[in-house]
Amino acid sequence: MNLIKFKPTEYKLENVKTGRIFDDAGWTLSDPEGGDPALVRAVYASTRFNPRSDLKGIYRYADWMPVRRTLRHSCAPVTYKSKGLAKHLGLNNLYITFSGWNPKLGAKMSTCSFKETEAFSVCARIDKKEKRTLIVQSAGNTARAFAQVCSDNGIPVVICIPEDNTHDLWFQKKLDKCVKVIAVPHGCDYYDAITLGEKLAQDPGYFLEGGAKNVARRDGMGTTILSFAEKTGRIPDAYFQAVGSGTGAIAAWENACRLAADGRFGSNDMRVYVSQNAPFTLLYDSWKACSRQLADITPELGRRQAEVILAKVLSNRKPPYSIAGGLYDVLLQSHGDVFLASNDDIMYWLLQFRNLEGYDLLPAACVAVSSLAQAVEKGVVGKDEYIMLNCTGGGTLTARAKGYVFKTPDLVLSPDLPAEEIIAKVSAL
Repeated sequence: MNLIKFKPTEYKLENVKTGRIFDDAGWTLSDPEGGDPALVRAVYASTRFNPRSDLKGIYRYADWMPVRRTLRHSCAPVTYKSKGLAKHLGLNNLYITFSGWNPKLGAKMSTCSFKETEAFSVCARIDKKEKRTLIVQSAGNTARAFAQVCSDNGIPVVICIPEDNTHDLWFQKKLDKCVKVIAVPHGCDYYDAITLGEKLAQDPGYFLEGGAKNVARRDGMGTTILSFAEKTGRIPDAYFQAVGSGTGAIAAWENACRLAADGRFGSNDMRVYVSQNAPFTLLYDSWKACSRQLADITPELGRRQAEVILAKVLSNRKPPYSIAGGLYDVLLQSHGDVFLASNDDIMYWLLQFRNLEGYDLLPAACVAVSSLAQAVEKGVVGKDEYIMLNCTGGGTLTARAKGYVFKTPDLVLSPDLPAEEIIAKVSAL
């Protein structure tokens, strides 16, 4: 697939707070003119949603992805109208957008996670001539997705991940040597992995992926709602997703705005409902306090909470909540809300969903299913509304039945080490 001739997508960047539009210098993550913290958003030359028949996988949506090229083995999210779960909840227009492994549905994300949507977009934004090594910080699923995509396409990457989450680093075959994994020790969390990556990035031979600030990450994730729009011909009335950072929900809102501007998919009246795995409730607590500022949480408490939740990928102590264009603004503008699901809720809906829809979900996606059920019970959504349930991963039982290998960390380093020592140890690999 990377052998076809591909013209890089035309776009500019916009400061969502000031409206200033400017050129992308190549890996721009923020407005170079500074000012108050704000996300930048891609403004595409193509203002109409036109899935491309000449491209396969996720790159069918390349007109709304800031990419320079296409990569091998990509797969787009799949949207279908639910029968089993819809009947169980009494909903007439429930659509499930699934990103994972279920060939019967046409879903063939080998890592079983919608984080592949990020990886195929972010890595395709990288110039082929780039000499530096990419740094990706992850709580688990993102690490697996980027490791696989970079391995398949020969893109050098260093992945920073908590050692407690390295059980997520399973693959169908051994990874290429271009992929290095650096773990922070047992008891550390995702925030510590972020700290490690930031110290490594002080060396000019490395560069940070950028997380929510990277327009390629957001617009890759935003292909989920493009899948829904392509299937239904409209913007959903309500959108449900489990979140750690909230980046996927931000991405969905941004693409809903693009679809509304297109004019063929209705107005953007979509309500965004996100959910977290209790007791890690940082976003829930912040939103329920009616505050743009994040609630206070000590590193020690955050680590303890991250240790006990089943959906460990939802434990981000540094989410893009307060920043202009971030999750707070999305929830406010969409008249949305935040729900919670316990570990028991996850187990209940993991079993229920498999019985009702015929395949297994990852724990985070079960959190989203739980929040939808709560919304139905509370009358938050109507039975005839068009609802998008973003199931962000699943199919591991089927995928791993084919056999798999684990990637063990190449190094385990404390995030408290000086940057110089971290750089020296990683560069020596």
